[in-house]
Amino acid sequence: MGVVSVIAAGAAAWVFGAIWYSVLAQAWKEASGVALGEDGAPVNQKNPVPYIASMVCMIVVAGMIRHIFAGTGITTLGAGGLAGLGAGLFIAAPWIVTCYGFAGRPLKLILIDGGYATFGCMVIGIVLTLF
Repeated sequence: MGVVSVIAAGAAAWVFGAIWYSVLAQAWKEASGVALGEDGAPVNQKNPVPYIASMVCMIVVAGMIRHIFAGTGITTLGAGGLAGLGAGLFIAAPWIVTCYGFAGRPLKLILIDGGYATFGCMVIGIVLTLF
């Protein structure tokens, strides 16, 4: 597991996020309260910065998960998927719940964004063990 696997895992999680939020777009727009244009799309949808930042963040997350895998000897697909799922479910998602809870964000948004964090980490874990 090296740089290529980290980039591939980050890219896979980013693509998974694109699919996740495409499927849940309407529910996410309603729950997030994001400003919408006349066409019903988020007004910042054409701004490339959030897309680039999210790709960089997924690579950073993949790098840390790779570091954890190297230190713990996780090398199999099943162990990688389970460890990634665990990182998302027991580290990333609780952080989202805490922040959103204090911000008074709706449960629907917590579930959508927490679900992406959980399953995105699982995708990272799986891809990391493929290389």
